[in-house]
Amino acid sequence: MEVNIKVKEKIREVSIFLIAQRAQPLHIMKDLKEDWNETKLKLKQKFAMLTNSDVLLMDGKQEEMLARLQIKLGKTKEELRKLIAEL
Repeated sequence: MEVNIKVKEKIREVSIFLIAQRAQPLHIMKDLKEDWNETKLKLKQKFAMLTNSDVLLMDGKQEEMLARLQIKLGKTKEELRKLIAEL
């Protein structure tokens, strides 16, 4: 019985962590939406290989844009979040 309780607690902790990780990009984009024009210019200056379509932010397509940036820059979500926050 005690083992099952510990397993359930661990599953709950992991679930909360995963939900928080999934929510991060949306939080980033919510904060950036107002300043996205400035941010995308800084990104393009820092990474010359980025195109306008790479940094195009469309309503409801934030995850797709972040995925494009992750692939193009070879960054994880956490690395991308940190990079954007530091601009």
